[in-house]
Parts: sequence; C-alpha cells; structure tokens
Amino acid sequence: MASQLSRSVERNATPKEKSEWTEEEEEEEEEEKEFKECVEEPNGSLTPVIDDSLESNELEKQKLAIMRAFVEGEDSSAKDVDDFMLRRFLRARDLDIEKASAMFLKYLSWRRSAIPDGFISVSELSTNLAHNKLFMQGVDKKGHPIVVGFGNRHKQGNLEEFIRFVIFALDKICSRIPRGQEKFVCIGDLQGWGYSNSDIRGYRAALSILQDYYPERLGKLYIVHVPYIFMTAWKMVYPFIDKKTKNKISFVEDKKLNSTLLDDIDESQLPDAYGGKLSLVPIQDC
Repeated sequence: MASQLSRSVERNATPKEKSEWTEEEEEEEEEEKEFKECVEEPNGSLTPVIDDSLESNELEKQKLAIMRAFVEGEDSSAKDVDDFMLRRFLRARDLDIEKASAMFLKYLSWRRSAIPDGFISVSELSTNLAHNKLFMQGVDKKGHPIVVGFGNRHKQGNLEEFIRFVIFALDKICSRIPRGQEKFVCIGDLQGWGYSNSDIRGYRAALSILQDYYPERLGKLYIVHVPYIFMTAWKMVYPFIDKKTKNKISFVEDKKLNSTLLDDIDESQLPDAYGGKLSLVPIQDC
C-alpha cells in the first residue's frame, strides 16, 4: 500500500506541501472556506451564507482523488461516501494518504460492527437519556451548531450503553450540521461536577470515538464552570487527546464566560442558560 500511494503522490506533487503551513494558517484557511459572507436577519442577528462547494488547494484535491480510488478498491461501500467525509479523514492525518486511508477503512469496518442496523434507537439508551445531560440549540457566528453538555448530570454506569449514547449523539449532531458546514461547537459545563460524576473509562471511550471515527467534526470545545477537583480526572484523560483536538479546547474562567461566548456566538443564538435567547433542546428531540 505504501509504495503504491507514494508513487501516486510523487507524480502529483507540487512545490509547496500544505504540511509546511503553520497550524494557524491551516485553521484560518479552513474557516474561510466555511462561509463567505453573512446576511442580517430582521431580528438583527447575522446568518452565515454557506458556500457548500468543495474548495481545496490543488495538492489536496489530487490527494483526495488518490485516496478515493484506493479506499473504493479496498471497500466498495466507500463509493457511498462523499468527498467532504473523505477530506475530513485526509485532513485529520495532515494529508498523509496512507494514514488517512487506513483510518477511513477502519471507520467503515467499525461502523458495520458498532451499528449493524445503521442507527441506534432511543429505546436502547434509557439510562443515559434519563440523565438529561446533552442538548443542542442555535449556531455560532460561523454557522456551527451549538451543543451543550452538563457534566454533573452524568453518572458512571454501563459502559456499552454509554458508548452507544455517544454514537447516537454524534450521529444526531452531525445530521443537524447545515449543508456546507462540517463542524459543531460544544459548551461543556462542569458546574456542580464531583467525584460521583467522574468516569475516566467513559471519557476515554467518548474521546476515542470522536477522534477516530468523527474526525474534524469538533470545531471548538469551551469547558466552563470548572471545579478544581476536575483537574484530577483531566490529567488522566489529557494524554489521550490528540494535538488537533487539544488546540480546539478552551478552559473559560467564570469572569470571562459571558464575553468569551459572545465573541463567538450572537446573543440571539446563545442558549438561555448563558444569558442568551434560546431554550435548550434535549439531544433526542433535535
């Protein structure tokens, strides 16, 4: 596989590899592609005008074509996947076709095994849904849907059900991402979090699913109302967070919470739990 892909890349190489860019340049370039302008709604809020074309630099397009040809040859179900999904896997591996292809093929195999029926029913998630811990509402200034999770409502329990809850939630979130967008933002609220809420196995399982099977979906994670005791759990989870995900996590001080959220989210789109206008909607009702 390595030699086959290497020859293809060499034939299509260009002078400047995207891997030479700084992380800041890559983030800015991706964000610029997500929307071109905003229009003002009657209520004064700004709604992004989404450009849903698959814009990429030439090198990325060439590598995407090579990757598609390879994965379709390995697994025919890859033909049902659009270029946006393949590009997320490619970008998650810094445009390394071999690594991205392996990651994507692993995803297809995992999906068939983890969700043989193609979906997860709410009837399978009674305990986790009863916690009433995950919600969606509104979009940020870039059009990313907003997810809110309350850490003090999570209770450690059956790991397999929690894993299915995570998959159910991520599928639901992704289905609500507007056409032309690819990411969501999340507010992780830890007010009232205590040791009874600590679930290292669950945290690590959720992190693995997000990073390995839903790459480049998280736009930003705001962790708010953080109690000091949470840092004990954080130290055990942090080593398992990849570099790209770490760069998207922001711990927000209580005194800066309002200003930080309003920098990125219009008041009309901010959940009412944080002084905005919108009521939170449970994830299963979205």
